[in-house]
Amino acid sequence: MIEGVFIKPLSVISSEKGKVMHMMRSDAYFFKQFGEIYFSTVNPQFIKGWKKHLKITQHFAVPFGKIKLVLYDDRTTSPTMGEVQEIDIGSENYQLVRIPPLIWYAFKATGNEFGLIANCTDLPYDPEDIITADPFDKSIPYDWNR
Repeated sequence: MIEGVFIKPLSVISSEKGKVMHMMRSDAYFFKQFGEIYFSTVNPQFIKGWKKHLKITQHFAVPFGKIKLVLYDDRTTSPTMGEVQEIDIGSENYQLVRIPPLIWYAFKATGNEFGLIANCTDLPYDPEDIITADPFDKSIPYDWNR
């Protein structure tokens, strides 16, 4: 696992009326501060990314659909430099993934439905904080076709 990344199973309370899907609480040990919450969708078989935030920590959950989240660590001072991590998350495998700053990430919807990503960040979005790359950029050692 890439240093600074963690995965936490999330609780789902189901009834005949529907579900309550927990994501994050302000008293969670990993909660630092609130920046913003936003939702992003990705259509089946499409890829969003690569992206890397310089200061923002992100917390992803996928309450609808399923995605393959891929992380890459190119931090020169990290003990996990050069590692790639794949995480399959979605409504059937509901969990929180914390992505620290300076980690590349991209994701692809892997089912027949769009994937809905809920992202709670510790800082508001700042366009000066993000670096992007093409999903097939050769400097990131990941093959989306595998």
